[in-house]
Amino acid sequence: MNNTSDKHLHIVSFDVPYPANYGGVIDVFFRIKALSQRGVKIHLHCFEYGREHSAYLESFCHSVTYYKRETKVAKLFNTLPYIVCSRDSEELRNNLLKDDYPILLEGLHCCSILTYDVFKDRNIIVRAHNVEHEYYEHLAMAEVDAKKKVYLRQEVRKLKDFEPILNKAKAILAISQKDYEYFSQKYNNVYMLTAYNAYTEVDILEGGSDYVLYHGNLSVAENYSAAEYIVGAFKKTDVKLIVAGMNPPQHLVKMIENVPNVELVDSPDDQTLFDLIRHAHINILVTEQATGLKLKLLNTLFNGRFCLVNDKMVEGLDVNGLCYIVNDQNAIRFAVDELMPRRFDEHQIEKRRKNMRNFYNIEEATDMLLKLIVM
Repeated sequence: MNNTSDKHLHIVSFDVPYPANYGGVIDVFFRIKALSQRGVKIHLHCFEYGREHSAYLESFCHSVTYYKRETKVAKLFNTLPYIVCSRDSEELRNNLLKDDYPILLEGLHCCSILTYDVFKDRNIIVRAHNVEHEYYEHLAMAEVDAKKKVYLRQEVRKLKDFEPILNKAKAILAISQKDYEYFSQKYNNVYMLTAYNAYTEVDILEGGSDYVLYHGNLSVAENYSAAEYIVGAFKKTDVKLIVAGMNPPQHLVKMIENVPNVELVDSPDDQTLFDLIRHAHINILVTEQATGLKLKLLNTLFNGRFCLVNDKMVEGLDVNGLCYIVNDQNAIRFAVDELMPRRFDEHQIEKRRKNMRNFYNIEEATDMLLKLIVM
């Protein structure tokens, strides 16, 4: 283990990364925790826009500084993407210029500092959470509100135009193999750094249960569309389906009310959701966006029994028998009928444990990140 007790690192986060209760901040928070445990003195800079300050972050960080995200409507007309210009802070720049410590920017969101020449000689690393213009393109396709769709389309164009700013970074950290291939074709010094999450050991219950689970943030168009698709598959089966997630839209609530074998768990707390994942006989995860590494997939593979996914959920990932691939509603029903009578036994658990060691090694990822910090 490297001695990093004299190493300092600025981390600029697009949001307050605690509580770690959604995809992007989960990656940020557990990366902070891993680096802190390896002795790095972290100077955390957070943009805030709704989440409270967190005293808990101070237990892992040398310092924590908060900045108001500028969310005025006028920012929509800036030439920079809204997610970038709303985080362009003179106070942040001044704080970063007080020393010459390396800087880790969490997402293209935080890359406005790369537009300033005073930072051209700094060791600046960018964590790419997605290929952002592709992510926003998918959001635009799924969005039903006309005004939101216009905004998302504009953001797609601006993100494409802004992305070459990554040429000014000393390193780019891609979150999946697919994203790595995209960035490495366009930029130098691209590295693959897997997503960080709360779980590093497989902990699965033997046996089975009587329900299938789909979970996700149901206020996001991609996820409620996926939920509608899965509910549609279960209309033709008697197997119990539970759909769980934050803030489901009313049309999804009404759809589920009309399907007797489907139950909605609205906005479960963290422990309730964890228990639902852990006790489900089958966890099913589908997406129309082959972007990044879905943290809910990692959560499910560490803690859940049988796992059904579509190919876009695992595109670019070597899942090596960890999941069953289902790409249409008939395939979902067939796989559910095949798996419901089967127990998830000790042999299955040990197979998952062995495969996960190859699929997800957070110690190796942190070793690589430490080398980049001191380069």
